[in-house]
Amino acid sequence: MTRRPRGNHSPAFKAKAAPAAIRGEQTLVELCQQLDVHANQIKQWKDQLLEGVTGVFGDDAKAEPTAPTVDVKTLHAKIGELTLENNFYPVRSAKPDC
Repeated sequence: MTRRPRGNHSPAFKAKAAPAAIRGEQTLVELCQQLDVHANQIKQWKDQLLEGVTGVFGDDAKAEPTAPTVDVKTLHAKIGELTLENNFYPVRSAKPDC
């Protein structure tokens, strides 16, 4: 039995397969034979589509992701403080003084 090469399916192909699985006009086996894809793959695409649908109609779609504001001056001050501490304390070598 020869193995088939791994197929990379385009988003357009997935967008065609997942809604067809949701509609249920064909059984999953018929859909697999028609599209030449394994049933587990179609089920994964269907699940991904159903998970993403809630984002379209929910309030999350309207909310913009906000990045935390970074105060550059505070960060530079902290870097300077840590550098000063590192230079102030002497570095002990791994070899004990004889």
